[in-house]
Amino acid sequence: MPKPVHPRASALLPLLLFLLIFLGSGIYYSLSGTDFAFYQIKAPVAILPAIILGLLLAKPSYRENLQTFIDGIGDRNIITMALVFLLAGAFSSVTKAIGGVDATVNMGLSVLPPSLILPGLFVIAAFISTAMGTSMGTIGALVPIALGFAEATGLSIPLAVGAVIGGAMAGDNLSIISDTTIAATRTQGVGMRDKFRLNLIIALPAMLLTLAVLFVVGDAHGAAAVEAYNPWLVLPYLSVLVLALCGLDVMIVLMTGIILSGVTGMLVKPDYALASYGNDIYQGFAGMLEITILSMLIGGLSAIMKQEGGLDWLRERIQALTSRSAGRRSGETGIAGLVSLTNLFVANNTVAIIISGSVAKDLADHYQVDPRRSASLLDIFSCVIQGLIPYGAQILLAGSLAALSPMLLISQVHYCWLLGLMAVLAIAFGLPRLKPATPAA
Repeated sequence: MPKPVHPRASALLPLLLFLLIFLGSGIYYSLSGTDFAFYQIKAPVAILPAIILGLLLAKPSYRENLQTFIDGIGDRNIITMALVFLLAGAFSSVTKAIGGVDATVNMGLSVLPPSLILPGLFVIAAFISTAMGTSMGTIGALVPIALGFAEATGLSIPLAVGAVIGGAMAGDNLSIISDTTIAATRTQGVGMRDKFRLNLIIALPAMLLTLAVLFVVGDAHGAAAVEAYNPWLVLPYLSVLVLALCGLDVMIVLMTGIILSGVTGMLVKPDYALASYGNDIYQGFAGMLEITILSMLIGGLSAIMKQEGGLDWLRERIQALTSRSAGRRSGETGIAGLVSLTNLFVANNTVAIIISGSVAKDLADHYQVDPRRSASLLDIFSCVIQGLIPYGAQILLAGSLAALSPMLLISQVHYCWLLGLMAVLAIAFGLPRLKPATPAA
């Protein structure tokens, strides 16, 4: 086995190079007036120089570095995410082909006034994500619906998609069965329900403000005439909603949705044959190719940066900064900064919490931060960063389904911005005040 590598900042250079190429080229082409500026240099191509740099900077032999990179690609979280991408793409493709999206949109338009469409999308996304414990399946199921609403009513498409992302992140952050909740509570040694209550107190104002913002910015004058629709074509979406609320795994939910969509299409539409069904599934897979490749490459690059001590260097810098001052506020700021920076470099909120958890526990003990607060801050700030980074899975999936630039979506995820603001205020003013906790079971 290779010897442990000392923490060093240079191990983080590969991801910085990727961001420089990806974001820099997008900004350059935007200023040049080029359409689809952030698609001129595809992200999976922009990351290749970063991977080469990571392999060259790593200390062990090239073969060992390459093996680390491959192991990172094959990480359980990365492969799970890739499968969710593919299933979400297939579900979206099949339901659109059979007319399920149009039918669901028309049913929604017959119930919701235009001014409540954006708030409704946010609430539904939060509800589904809380039930499933994952934002990815929620985004995959609801973004096509958001597109249909936007096109029918004249609403801003990025705004509608941003409402879905925000709701999905809200549910993922609050859900008791979410992997981020499990990671945050286990690393801090607190009960899930205790963490949920504290999270809700901080997140609820952000959710209410988000609903108000979405109500105000929603265009109530773009109402469209409701067209006739076949209620049977809405069945796949209703089934996904019910299964999600039953707490089934996201892959089972999406796979069931794909099967129901195909069966419904063949029963309702005489010209929809088995061959068409198979082609639509494949087209859905193909549409997710870019973000699947990028997620796997980022996973491999993150593994190299972790092996080379880049993340250890981040932890040491945070600890050094917080050691210069005393008090609860310094400890909580350190925890928030640690998980935020880690999330920026690993682009996965669960992994960021796991990596940051032990140091966050030490900071909480040293500065006498209630472990419920440290668990809550870990989950909240990882949620905020994950919902806003343009190379994160949630933004990439939504951007791919909606054919939108990831950079265009960042400013439209109002919930994550407001949640970050509420969390900063909670740290600054020490709110909410907590009673002594009972030990976790």
